[in-house]
Amino acid sequence: MQRGAAEAAARLLAGGAAGGRARMWALARALSPVLGLARRRRRVAAGWAMAEGSSAARRPKDVPRHVWARERRRNAGTGLAGPNTVYVQVVAAGSRDAGAAVYVFSEFNRYLFNCGEGTQRAMQEHKLKISHLDSIFLSRVAWANVGGLPGMILTLKAMGLQRCVFLGPPKLQNYLKAIRLFPGPLKRMDLAVQLHTESEYKDETMTVYQIPLTGKPLAAESPLPQSPGASTQGGSSPKGDTEPGSPRAAQQSLEEGKEKESPRESGDEQKCASRHPDLVMAFLCKIHPKKGKFLAAKAQEMGLPVGTPAILPIITALKNGESITFEGRELFPEELCTPTDPGPVFIVLECPHKGFVDAVCENETFRRYQEGLPENQVALVIHMTPESVLRDSRYQQWLERFGPATQHLVLNENSSAVHNPRSYKIQTQLNLIHPEIFPLLTTYRSKEEEAVCSVPIVRGECLLKYHFRPQQEWQRDAVTVCDHDAFVSEALDLPDFQTRVKECKESLSAIPGNVGTYPEIVFLGTGSAIPMKIRNVSSTLVNTSSTRSVLLDCGEGTFGQLCRHYGEEVDQVLCNIVAVFVSHMHTDHHSGLLNILMERRRAFAALGQAFSPLFLVAPEQIMPWLHEYHNHCEEILGDIKMITSQSLVKGCENIKPKAKWFVSSLLENYDLAEFQTCEVQHCKNAFACSMVHKSGWKVVYSGDTMPCTALVQMGKDATLLIHEATLEDGMEKEAIEKTHSTTSQAIQTGMKMNAQFIMLNHFSQRYAKIPLFSEDFSEKVGIAFDHMRIRFGDFPAIPKLIPPLKALFADDIVEMEERKEKREMRLLKETAIVLDKLAGGENKEAPCQKRKQAKNQQELSNKKLKTVN
Repeated sequence: MQRGAAEAAARLLAGGAAGGRARMWALARALSPVLGLARRRRRVAAGWAMAEGSSAARRPKDVPRHVWARERRRNAGTGLAGPNTVYVQVVAAGSRDAGAAVYVFSEFNRYLFNCGEGTQRAMQEHKLKISHLDSIFLSRVAWANVGGLPGMILTLKAMGLQRCVFLGPPKLQNYLKAIRLFPGPLKRMDLAVQLHTESEYKDETMTVYQIPLTGKPLAAESPLPQSPGASTQGGSSPKGDTEPGSPRAAQQSLEEGKEKESPRESGDEQKCASRHPDLVMAFLCKIHPKKGKFLAAKAQEMGLPVGTPAILPIITALKNGESITFEGRELFPEELCTPTDPGPVFIVLECPHKGFVDAVCENETFRRYQEGLPENQVALVIHMTPESVLRDSRYQQWLERFGPATQHLVLNENSSAVHNPRSYKIQTQLNLIHPEIFPLLTTYRSKEEEAVCSVPIVRGECLLKYHFRPQQEWQRDAVTVCDHDAFVSEALDLPDFQTRVKECKESLSAIPGNVGTYPEIVFLGTGSAIPMKIRNVSSTLVNTSSTRSVLLDCGEGTFGQLCRHYGEEVDQVLCNIVAVFVSHMHTDHHSGLLNILMERRRAFAALGQAFSPLFLVAPEQIMPWLHEYHNHCEEILGDIKMITSQSLVKGCENIKPKAKWFVSSLLENYDLAEFQTCEVQHCKNAFACSMVHKSGWKVVYSGDTMPCTALVQMGKDATLLIHEATLEDGMEKEAIEKTHSTTSQAIQTGMKMNAQFIMLNHFSQRYAKIPLFSEDFSEKVGIAFDHMRIRFGDFPAIPKLIPPLKALFADDIVEMEERKEKREMRLLKETAIVLDKLAGGENKEAPCQKRKQAKNQQELSNKKLKTVN
């Protein structure tokens, strides 16, 4: 391999110095196998050196620092001394777009209570360390509480955490088993579940007791779930609802079809019958007592041997609450130590609807903490409770029994907290460039009247804190705010920004105004892998008319993005979505699907419209996951009509009659002439799609892919190509390794298919705000941003937005270019080192070869002499 690389390098060097930088890059690429080998050798050598020189106290590289520190504390016997600092902080305040989640911090441990969609994004934006999470507590297995877990677990795995402990109801085991069906590292991570039937959970910070609460089913005619995901059967449709178009009727129809098509799946109803009853887990948390501080100054006044080894047993005894005799004098703890902090108690409680109120009010464990005993005084109760429950007189009396010293925090949909202020900030600044293409964001506000409670309550806000130690108090200094005027002022103060915006608007005024209303494309998520502060993961909404929309991919947080984009109109938008296309089974492309299904069902009920399942166009490999969730967690299969992506590939002849009917119905709903898929070069069973409208327009969506001939053929003469551009130019090797496209590769794909316009999306996390621009950018290329809204008539305007965008993100572009230059310099330096070594090796070989040739000639001469003689 080295010789081949050396020969290639020699040929390039022989070409002279022409094209200097380009030739050096070609040389670096030719030597990349050798560079890779050299790096591997260096890493191996470094590993051996560490192994030889390491001591027992040195942290192994694959063990996170906080895990290592914890083990060392445990080994030193300081495990349960009680933390100095403990607080609870609101991550998600209960609003419809974000759900309810709280983060508990101590210097020893970090915990998360519930993990709905968007929790990871909020924690990353607000610098709440995900990598330090020890345990995740789930009050209920409803998608509103567990929808963010797949992405969170993948992130924990990527950060080096090998094990995570989950506490929650029995359904949690089923859920964690189901998500292992996702491709990737989820299969290999140790996901430990501790059920309420086991002993209490205890660590360095606190002891947690799980309190199971079994609710009574609500009446079947209840028009709306009382909290997201709550309903008569753990979020399922009422059993008696079999009217045409109802979820239950659709489910029965789907299951009858499955019985005919697949005998293996006909047992779903029996499996559903064995689903655990609807159970909610409350958590009673006791923070460990904190020993009093030893008063060294007073001890010195009393003549004790402060500063000598003799004082240590005295301090230990007194801090443990024991009296001790020193030189004939008895010393008491209260003389020389501050009082012990007994350890505050707090409760995290979800009461999803009125069917659980009796279970809460009659619970014996809660009653013991309402008797007024000092050791059982509750500092804080966190209520994940809808207004209808707060208004219930039984629940209000239960609140009163805690007494005036207990604080009450309420997290529910009446919160109007903003959880992603960076997203609002960027959108406000983009709006200055083009108000129609970058509309301002809004919020969904609940129409339910706030309950008036007989005890004081605090309404949840994002990042609101309650401190348990060192002092019990509320802290609001970190609470998120959106200051529209400050966002605008910051943009206007940037160098050249106002000038570029003015020039842009002048150039746009010369473009004829022929913007048709539909189709309209709204980019909901334009990032890759995990949600970022500014870019959420993959999702694009295509509004084909005022009443019909299709979602192209549906990553985590898609529903939240819809809420922020459409506000109070979100229910109608959900009802308009008749189909969802899932390109492949990577988590960032489909883990928002279940929330869309459930919120869509809720929207139909809220608007009083007849329910109809949506068409799900996805790889057939999605069905085991959906069946597993349906059978063991919440019923969802009645909300979909499945069309496999494999059946829509051109030339496919094995499509079943039922699927054919679904396809014709899909085309009819959207007034389409064709909906086609093709397999692309990413993971196994990854697909792109093409929609051709009867009026002539054609939209092609690439999903995730490397440059792909099948995509070019399917997308011939597209009106719009939406193509992933995960990586910048110069990172072709990384793009091949990750099976993605670079910016220029995406543009070239569009050029080859003769696309009228190309929108680039699915950018790597390294391009948080804006990607680096390629030399291939032209008047036919645009960059997608979250919440960007375009129509075909906007194509001439979109490239003209680039100068003001460069001015807005100038600092970020400079930083990315510097990183790129450092990467190039590092690669060139490594190339030069390898060339020197190769050249040195050849020089060493030359004298040896000469000696061998001389020896051979000498031997030949001797043979000739012998022959002559």
